[in-house]
Amino acid sequence: MTKQHISYSELKIFTECPHKWKLQYLDGLKGFTGNIYTAFGTAIHAVCEQSALGNLLPEDYAEYFDIAFLEELKELDEKPANKLIKEFRQQSREIFHKVFPALQELFPGYEVYSSEETLYEPISELKFDRFLKGFIDLVVKTPDGKYHVIDWKSCSWGWDMKRKSEPMTTYQLTLYKKFFCEKHGVDPKDVETYFGLLKRTAKSDNVEIFRVTSGPKKTENATKVLTNACNLIHKGITIKNRNSCKGCAFNNTEHCKR
Repeated sequence: MTKQHISYSELKIFTECPHKWKLQYLDGLKGFTGNIYTAFGTAIHAVCEQSALGNLLPEDYAEYFDIAFLEELKELDEKPANKLIKEFRQQSREIFHKVFPALQELFPGYEVYSSEETLYEPISELKFDRFLKGFIDLVVKTPDGKYHVIDWKSCSWGWDMKRKSEPMTTYQLTLYKKFFCEKHGVDPKDVETYFGLLKRTAKSDNVEIFRVTSGPKKTENATKVLTNACNLIHKGITIKNRNSCKGCAFNNTEHCKR
């Protein structure tokens, strides 16, 4: 079994169940194919990206979102009700106009360093060739010389403290920071990491940007998770994790019997 790269979404699936990873990423079977929530997230990300790049003016946010959202909905296997679609479109209006004011408040005088930056960097800790593939939603640089890596996450009302500190959630930013620094030759001490929550149903604070610590020890732990997964994949070890069957799209199918 060989594969030249691994993304963070792949890594999460592998840590959940190596056999599920094999079915999706080696055998090419469809797993979870998306729903109205993922369609909303993709569309709101697109608004953030294009506005950060200067390709979109505030007065065009709503129209751009609607076009992107409806295009994503066309790709879904199950079409949501029109009433729900209308509700999600209305909720988007409470978000995108608040993104850049939130950035300005947290990072006074910032400049956009990159938006939707591609990572395709070698994992140097391995004895064979494998790359980490990813996309950083936004990197801003402040007048003090610091870089701030931000990953947007759409959600309903927000995240509780458990979700905000859960290792396999925060390791995404930790690894993005590590490989961003290696790509650009930046000192990790000059890079901070953040999640930006884009909340559909929150009554206030529809945009919440919070810092996630990504120090040396956490980087070491996240890298170990990454390299362990890559080593197992390289050896062709993709054992089924029966504790993760609940809710899995392959559970009790011809591809995966308990």
